[in-house]
Amino acid sequence: MRFEKRTVIVTGASSGVGEACARLFAAEGARVVLAARSGDTLERMADELGNGALAVAVDLSRREDCERLIDTTLEVCGGIDILVNNAGFNSRGPVEQVSLDAMEQVLNVNLVAPLRLIKLALPHLKKAPKGAVVNVASLAGRVPLDDEATYSATKFGLRAFSFALAEELRGTSVSVSVVSPGPISTGFILSDIDEVPDLVFSQPMSSAEEVARLVLDCARDGRREQALPVFSGILANVAYLAPGVRQFLKPMLEAKGRRAKARFRDQS
Repeated sequence: MRFEKRTVIVTGASSGVGEACARLFAAEGARVVLAARSGDTLERMADELGNGALAVAVDLSRREDCERLIDTTLEVCGGIDILVNNAGFNSRGPVEQVSLDAMEQVLNVNLVAPLRLIKLALPHLKKAPKGAVVNVASLAGRVPLDDEATYSATKFGLRAFSFALAEELRGTSVSVSVVSPGPISTGFILSDIDEVPDLVFSQPMSSAEEVARLVLDCARDGRREQALPVFSGILANVAYLAPGVRQFLKPMLEAKGRRAKARFRDQS
């Protein structure tokens, strides 16, 4: 019961990693505030989780909805102990083919919304005995990913903001952490399998629950970053620091990814 009597906001809580985080936090005693667009799904989850779980239907690309999420949490729960920025959006394809509206939506949901929520929540996190921010980024925030350029940019930006903010808050009661997973076996990837770059499927697939466990660990110990799988994180760092190695390995990894894609299609 590591999070007993603590209030946790989880964005993107209606499915995937967000849902897994919400369930694990609730199982460890937290009062969970569920944030996503699908209000009916959140209400059912809140009833199931109990312990005062609160459903707040929001469109995080809208500033007023971010403000409403924080205000509602404070009004109902009286404070905020942990903020988990997990909600994500993607629009895949070459930059020339992706619409400007889609690019802006990726930016607003993946980068602008977390920054807004952190800014709004920070004064209240500082009042908690041990406040924590955990941002769910991606290995695409460690190495640039073509055909997901805007998504990759948002995850690079989220990591940079997180690390800079952690330095600003050094010596306070608030920690800032990043969880950077590779591909996850959720609808975020599997429902759009033909549009996902082959390179993504070259790496081992993690489950939503595995990623969620790292989120809870970071909320507890304040570690700067956790990557999953560990070897994929190392490979991403090497590819970023040595672009020539990335170009050399890319054809082999893409071929491996195409074979993995075929297996996932056969299973669906």
